[in-house]
Amino acid sequence: MRNSRILFICLIFLYRQLCQAQSHYPGQHQGKFALNDKFTPAVYAFDLHNVRLLDGRFKDNMLREQAWLRRLNTRQLLHSFRNNAGIFDANEGGYFLIKKYGGWESLDCDLRGHTTGHLLSGLALMYAQTGDEYYKLKSDSLVKGLAEVQAVLNQEGYLSAFPQELINRNIAGKSVWAPWYTLHKIFSGLIDQYLYCDNQQALNVAEKMGMWAYKKLQNVDSNQRSIMLRNEFGGINESFYNLYAITGKKEYQWLGQFFYHNEIIDLLKQRKDILAPKHANTFIPKLLGLTRNYELDGLGDSDTIAKFFWDTVIEHHTFATGSNSDKEHFFKPDELSKHLTGYTGETCNVYNMLKLTKHLFTHTREMKYIEYYEKALFNHILGQQDPATGMVSYFLPMLAGAHKVYSTPENSFWCCVGSGFENHAKYGESIYYHDDNGVFINLFIASQLNWKEKGLTLQQETSFPASGQTRFIITTAPTQPLALHFRFPSWAKSMSVLLNGKPQKIKTSAGSYSTLSRIWKPNDIVEISFPMELQLKATNDNSSKVSITYGPIVLAGKQGSVQMESPAPYSDPNKYNDYYTYQYNVPANIVTKLDINNQNIAESIEAMADQPLTFKAKKEGIILQPLYNIHHERYVVYWDLK
Repeated sequence: MRNSRILFICLIFLYRQLCQAQSHYPGQHQGKFALNDKFTPAVYAFDLHNVRLLDGRFKDNMLREQAWLRRLNTRQLLHSFRNNAGIFDANEGGYFLIKKYGGWESLDCDLRGHTTGHLLSGLALMYAQTGDEYYKLKSDSLVKGLAEVQAVLNQEGYLSAFPQELINRNIAGKSVWAPWYTLHKIFSGLIDQYLYCDNQQALNVAEKMGMWAYKKLQNVDSNQRSIMLRNEFGGINESFYNLYAITGKKEYQWLGQFFYHNEIIDLLKQRKDILAPKHANTFIPKLLGLTRNYELDGLGDSDTIAKFFWDTVIEHHTFATGSNSDKEHFFKPDELSKHLTGYTGETCNVYNMLKLTKHLFTHTREMKYIEYYEKALFNHILGQQDPATGMVSYFLPMLAGAHKVYSTPENSFWCCVGSGFENHAKYGESIYYHDDNGVFINLFIASQLNWKEKGLTLQQETSFPASGQTRFIITTAPTQPLALHFRFPSWAKSMSVLLNGKPQKIKTSAGSYSTLSRIWKPNDIVEISFPMELQLKATNDNSSKVSITYGPIVLAGKQGSVQMESPAPYSDPNKYNDYYTYQYNVPANIVTKLDINNQNIAESIEAMADQPLTFKAKKEGIILQPLYNIHHERYVVYWDLK
């Protein structure tokens, strides 16, 4: 049952799975699904339950994330919700004081409660990724607590850690910090609990919230609607479309359409780059809702608009790391070199761009989407987490001599902490895709795929990117012919394929797939090699300002830890945005120029013997390593060429 339901949320919502779900669960999915009969996906997403991470850097990050998830206290997470409903947490007949979380979860912060929504998603994803019942049990306790709050509030299904007055202020156009954004996180978390953890109570709570929203917004006129949509509402439209897909109830479809932001989307229809100076994480989720609507009901130009937006962001607003924005806002197109500050690369932007990328890849199977996904996953998301503590960074600074700054266990809870609970719990979701006849292997991450429907178990063993090699072992083989499509990355100068030790002649080119199709046998082994090389990547507005990559990996120059602030910032529970007050105090002697021969980079930069992924700029003596591996130290990503 669980696998069929999870397919709803795998970002493709394919016809066959939806029809199967409707027939399998007629009591849960009333009415007909209004699907776009013109939409035919190019590939299908695998259920996260069918992929397991094997030992490697990604699994290490996931294990650190698990430790943080286990430390977070359910009573503390529910406290603000219970406070809003007037529920006192009692122990043996007496009241006791609960330690309150700080930062964006403070009781006087408009966004309080958003972390619990993210955490519900993170726990659900972690349960799916690992199968560990602990995460389901902890999820169940949170959902039960939220259901209790919803019942005690008794406000036609309304549920939040703040009173409806914040919603009223938004509708009236008064100052308030993103109440629908916060509700979106709760909706999304509850839906994920239903899809990944089979929690029917979670769906019931989400449906009641949806019906409250439907009644609440029925009488909002067009002028009020225009005003309220100028406030950040996250991906609330996506959640309503997902509820519509699961239940078939038109009220949720209406809600999804209500949050269609005409003032923004209608300009994108004209293929105009209107991004600057808009708040990036407000902007990107609007396209996620648009894409879901296309997949379900097929508004004719929705897919075209989403693809134009994606192309615009990637081609004109994205750093070498796959991140974007400066102080959370888009800037003018093709001005990257003017925005290398300490506040570039908000992690939530990358989180949402990756979600949109997955949608568009399933629509088209175009390689450019996976090329971006790999870039952003390895260079930003993987390096967001501090290996020493498991905490995460809000920004990925491009300022020469800056460094990563991390959250605290109980006094931050920014949006990027919340999305971080999801980022490091779902690494397995885009490694593999499939069509009816085969598997598309997109990412080189140590993992195991179990495609039960085809009788295939595939194990990928790799130390990539330390090595440009990966090995696939067929553990369980199907009885019918099956194709394995191996991505030939555009950054690879060549690619070789061995099947059981024998070279295979495969005609393909970089930026496409190499395919082996046969009746596989248990213990068949495919070995792929793709040599990597150093390259310079110039900013799109200054050919002399470059980053250095090795394959898809961005290398940064290590600059030591002189004059770094201690203790870490962001520790004051009463400050919500103190990251903007942080001073990097970059020393004047930071090296920002390199003498590099463009025609032969190896003359200027050498690999360090016996030190994987470590290089040295010969003249300057600067050590270069993957940006994702540099922590608690200053670095330089973009260099001036001498």
